[in-house]
Order: sequence, then C-alpha cells, then structure tokens
Amino acid sequence: MNIDKAVLAFAGAMVLVALALSIWVSPWFHLLTAFVGLNMMQASLTGFCPAAMIFKRLGCAPGAVFK
Repeated sequence: MNIDKAVLAFAGAMVLVALALSIWVSPWFHLLTAFVGLNMMQASLTGFCPAAMIFKRLGCAPGAVFK
C-alpha cells in the first residue's frame, strides 16, 4: 500500500468512526469529522499532511501525491 492510499483509507476510517461516535456517544464528535475534512482540504492546497509523514516513517511506499 502506498502513502496516498493509506492516507485516504485513514481519513475514511476516521470519518466513519466519528460518525458512529456522534450517533452513539455525543454529537460533539461531528467536530472530529470537520477536523478531518479541513485537514484534507489544507493538504490538497499545501501538500503538507501529518498522516502522510507518519505513514512514510512506518515504511509505506511513496505515491503520486505524497512522496
């Protein structure tokens, strides 16, 4: 799995976890969804993604976007 796919899978998982938590625990978990969305938007504009840096350190292969 390359870094691009890992970042997308992680972001998708975080949105689903936040959705489940907002249903069963507290609506305040919608803020986690907003944070993930904002982080994805800023990564698309700046190219800086903390999750991509972590996956790179974990040994994922470089992708087309995050190298």
